[in-house]
Amino acid sequence: MNTATAERIDSQRPRILRLYNLYRVILGFGLTLLTSSDLREGVLSLSNPDVYAKASWIYLFINVLIALSLHKGRRDIHLFVLAILDISLLGIIFYAAGGIGSGFGNLLIIPVAIGNVLLHGRIGLVLPALSSLVLIYLTFFLSLTHPYIGQNYLQAGVLGAIYFAVALFVQRVSRRLYLSEILAKQQAASLARLEQLNQLIIQRMRTGIMVVSADNRILTSNEACAQMLNRDVPPDELLDRVAPELDQRLRQWQRNPSLRATSFHSFSGSTELMANFKPLGSKAQDNILVFLDDNTQVAQQAQQLKLASLGRLTASIAHEIRNPLGAISHAAQLLAESDQLTRQDLRLTEIIQQHSQRMNRVIETVLELSRRRPSEPQLVDLALWVSSFMTDFRASHPATDTIDCEIEKEGILTRMDPNQMTQVLNNLCNNALRYSGEAGSPRTIELKLYVRADTQLPVLEVIDYGPGVAEEHLGHIFEPFYTTEATGTGLGLYISRELCESNQARLECERVQPHGCCMRITFAHPKRLV
Repeated sequence: MNTATAERIDSQRPRILRLYNLYRVILGFGLTLLTSSDLREGVLSLSNPDVYAKASWIYLFINVLIALSLHKGRRDIHLFVLAILDISLLGIIFYAAGGIGSGFGNLLIIPVAIGNVLLHGRIGLVLPALSSLVLIYLTFFLSLTHPYIGQNYLQAGVLGAIYFAVALFVQRVSRRLYLSEILAKQQAASLARLEQLNQLIIQRMRTGIMVVSADNRILTSNEACAQMLNRDVPPDELLDRVAPELDQRLRQWQRNPSLRATSFHSFSGSTELMANFKPLGSKAQDNILVFLDDNTQVAQQAQQLKLASLGRLTASIAHEIRNPLGAISHAAQLLAESDQLTRQDLRLTEIIQQHSQRMNRVIETVLELSRRRPSEPQLVDLALWVSSFMTDFRASHPATDTIDCEIEKEGILTRMDPNQMTQVLNNLCNNALRYSGEAGSPRTIELKLYVRADTQLPVLEVIDYGPGVAEEHLGHIFEPFYTTEATGTGLGLYISRELCESNQARLECERVQPHGCCMRITFAHPKRLV
C-alpha cells in the first residue's frame, strides 16, 4: 500500500474505530446476556459455562474501557494489540461455547476484516494466520478435553481459509476505495485552486463584471465594478439603488435585447461607461451577466485611428497646399514692395499675408497632431509637477502677470505622460492669460490642485477672471477649427483634450460666476494603468 493510501487510512481511523468499538460493545452485551441459563436454553449448549461467563464479562469490560480511551489507540502497534486481544478473547469464548459447532468461530471474521482495513501492508495477514491457528488449536484441545464433541477439523480448516480470503479481499477493496477517494480529493483540491484562480482573475480584471438575478438583485461583482460605480456593491442589493443608470439600461435590454445600450455616467464627473448584458441561461428567470467597460478606452482607440487617418490625409495634401500657399505669400510680399501701390492696395497685401500665415499655422498644427508620439505614462507627484511648471511659466512671462497656485496637499499621485500634460497646461494657462486682458496689463489667473472627495481622483483647475465663455459657445469650444478669434486656428483646446484622453484624463470647461472660466483636468487614479 502506497504512502498516500496509508495517510488516507490514518485520517479515517477515528471514525472506523468508533464504529468497530460500538460493534464490540454491543457484541459484549450480547455475549454476557447468554451467560444466563434461561436466555441460552434451547439456543446454545456451552461446554464450559464458567469460562464462558468470565470471558464474556472480561470482553465487555475491556471494550467499555477501550471506548472511553479510544483516542489514545491510533498507532499501528495499538491497533495490532487490540486485534490480538480481540482474537484471543473471542477464541476463549469460542472454546467455552463448544467449538466449531457453536458457530462462534464466525465472530473472528470481523476482527480480521477490520484489522486489515486499519493495518498497513502485510502485517494484516498475521491476523488471519493467528485466527486460524487459534481456531485449529482450540478445536484440537476440545477433542482432548471433551471427547464427546465431534472433531470438526475440516470445518476449522475451511473457516481458516475464509479468514485469509476475507483479509485479502478487504485489503484489495479498501486499497481501491482509498485510492479512489484520494483521487477525488485531489481533483476537488484542483478544482478549488482553479476556482480561486478564476476568482482572482475576475477580481483583477479591468472590465467590471456583475451577476444580477431575475428580480434585479445583485448576486456578485468584482473590484473593477465597484471602482467604476465609485461605491461598494453589496450582494443581494437592488440594482436600481446602487446604479440607477445601469438599471435603466438593463431594463431597456430586457425589453429589446437587440437594441444596443447607450453609454452613461455612474456619477457626476465619472468616466463614460458602456454596459453589455448576457443571460446565463435560456429561461427568462435565469441570472444575467453584466459587463461594464470604460468607454474612454474605446474612444481613445477610435481617436488613434482618427489621428492615423488624419496623418495620412495631411501628408497627402501638405505638398499640394503649402507650395501654392508659399507662392501666394511670397508674391504678396513682393507686391507690397512696389512703389506704385495705393494705401488700399497695401492693406490688401497685408490681408493676404495674414491669412497665408494663419493657413500655414493650421497646416503645421494638424501635421504636429497627426505625428504626435504615443503617451509614455509614469507615476507623477502632481504637487511637485505643478510647482515646477509654475516656476518655469512665471519666469517666461512679465511681472504684470499674476499666477496664483493653491495645492491642497503634497503627494497627490497620478499616472500620465508629464511632457504631454505640460503641453496641455501651458496651452490652458496661455489661453487664460489671453482672455484675462491685453498683454502688458495686470492679468491674474489661478491654479488649484486637490483630490475630489467623492471619487478620490486628482483634479487640476485653471481659472481666469476674464469675460468667460458665452453660453452658446460652451458646447463647441473643444471642436476642431472652432474659434471665436479671427486669428485663432481653433485647434488648441481640441489638441489639449486629445492629449488628456490619451492619458485617460478628462478636460472640461465650466463658467465661473460672476465672470470668468474654469478649465478642469480630472486625472486618472494612480493605481490605474494608462
